[in-house]
Amino acid sequence: MLHKLNLENVLFLDIETVPEFRDYSEMDEEKKLLWDEKSKYQRRDDFTAEEFYEKAGIWSEFGKIICISAGYFSFRNGSRNFRITSFKGEEEQLLRDFNQLLEEYFFQPYQLLCAHNGKEFDFPYIARRMLIHNMRLPSKLNLFGKKPWEVPHLDTLELWKFGDYKHYTSLKLLTHVLGIPSPKEDIDGSMVREVYYENGELDRIVQYCERDVIAIAQVILRLRQEPLLADSEISSV
Repeated sequence: MLHKLNLENVLFLDIETVPEFRDYSEMDEEKKLLWDEKSKYQRRDDFTAEEFYEKAGIWSEFGKIICISAGYFSFRNGSRNFRITSFKGEEEQLLRDFNQLLEEYFFQPYQLLCAHNGKEFDFPYIARRMLIHNMRLPSKLNLFGKKPWEVPHLDTLELWKFGDYKHYTSLKLLTHVLGIPSPKEDIDGSMVREVYYENGELDRIVQYCERDVIAIAQVILRLRQEPLLADSEISSV
């Protein structure tokens, strides 16, 4: 089935998230108590709630999105191109801009969203943050009442699992074993909070996010036994 997929109908994406606040002390007392309860099962007694707050970006209730990068294939006159764009900065505005992209260009039933671990992280995170900002969900993220086969999402992690739901493979490992250039050339996910809050280097994070999107598209090409994208085939819009 993957070989029959029209790649022009797929929007590849990745998000970068950070804690909602720079520091634990900036939360009000009620939010601190809620964070203490939410994080308790993962931090156990190894860290206090305050010490563990640097991990808050992985939860949509305590984090925020600072970048969404998206890419798509275009086939014209026998040439193949992969075009990539990013939405960055203030969360509500970037979500509205991304929402507009989906509603205007990726709203057809046959069009899909694709990410690595997207079904567990990227897609629900974006949807929850949109609702927190009181935004109407685009059709591609509104899954209420949909049957599993109606969900318009493609996940490279799920494809690689081949039904083995105990198995997790990072994008970095997957690109390595498939012979794809690593997207983690500069920073990795564990460094995003520091690069954003301490260094103020949002553009550096955007570049990292875009490399992940390219890597996800490359994984799909490898799973289809097709040639990888060359640098000359990749452009920004």
